[in-house]
Amino acid sequence: MGPLKGIKIVEIAGIGPGPFCAMMLADMGAEVIRVDRLSAKGAGSRTDVYLRGRRSIAVDLKHPAGVEAVLRLIEQADALVEGFRPGVMERLGLGPERCLERNPRLVYGRMTGWGQTGPLKDVAGHDINYIALSGALHAIGHRGEKPVPPLNLLGDFGGGGMMLAFGIVCGILEARQSGKGQVIDAAMTDGSAALMAIIYQMKAAGRWNNHRESNMLDGGAHFYDAYECADGKYVAIGSIEPQFYALLLETLGIDDPAFQNQMDARRWPELKARLSAVFKSRTRDEWCAVMEGTDVCFAPVLDLDEAPRHAHNVARGTFVEIEGVTQPAPAPRFSRTAPAIQSPPAIAGEHTEEVLADWGFSADEIGALKHNGAIRS
Repeated sequence: MGPLKGIKIVEIAGIGPGPFCAMMLADMGAEVIRVDRLSAKGAGSRTDVYLRGRRSIAVDLKHPAGVEAVLRLIEQADALVEGFRPGVMERLGLGPERCLERNPRLVYGRMTGWGQTGPLKDVAGHDINYIALSGALHAIGHRGEKPVPPLNLLGDFGGGGMMLAFGIVCGILEARQSGKGQVIDAAMTDGSAALMAIIYQMKAAGRWNNHRESNMLDGGAHFYDAYECADGKYVAIGSIEPQFYALLLETLGIDDPAFQNQMDARRWPELKARLSAVFKSRTRDEWCAVMEGTDVCFAPVLDLDEAPRHAHNVARGTFVEIEGVTQPAPAPRFSRTAPAIQSPPAIAGEHTEEVLADWGFSADEIGALKHNGAIRS
């Protein structure tokens, strides 16, 4: 099940992009064991979507026997995922040097906002701070207004969790050739900067400026934006290529010569105002009847209740329901080793004894760990 079947990963419980990385790896078939703190035992919910697909053990990481138990798991793992500030894992006795000593082939994945080095490495931050530093946040928003956070998608998940998942798979592939593990330093500042590669490319070519909503892909162009409809809902238009733009004008019944010089940025505000009036003349569903399924490059702007019900998403199985919780399905798709959600989100400590037994601990060893308070089940 999944292209990563047979891969074993230890996840030291954290928040945000670290668990998302582990979710992606589990969705692809890896066996991921989540090490939750003993104090978190019983915490969590089946609605915690990004905790899906892996089992959880509750361990006291301040107890020497608890740390040793985790090190025994790490000895058998292909990779480790952690998302603490620099130095925390070292203080717990689970830093890269000690782990790689126990397992020289281990890929040690570290997820932080600022990275393991640099003058900001030890300070607190969140997605909005990391994408501010990489230039991404500045580019998003309306003309003359403040930048708009794009949820926490660019830093936490795109530039963070997905980059770490990519790094871990790369590291595992390399370790299979070299026999040596290494540390993956995944910083959300770096990752969100990498996601901005095409924007920096356009800036270097003189095709992007630092004024929000004045460029082709930031809502500045009249042919690449969201428009309000008569019912207060929105449609998204992305008619960049000349043939798609021509079809947009044809579908809207526009033959005004003012629209013919598509790339004249000086005319974009005026043309956008005119298109806004046109789109407000019909409801979103009426525009869907005219444009959906054509090469206009069109889509309705759906909310989180509507998206899972859209015919295209239903046909592809883009969303699934697990124990009554609607959530995105694993992505991307594979033709032969199809990924699947292995299990609903685990409650912290739900599988402690089961996991330890599966990973080679004897009943007496498990009993001793329980008696010492190093684990709880």
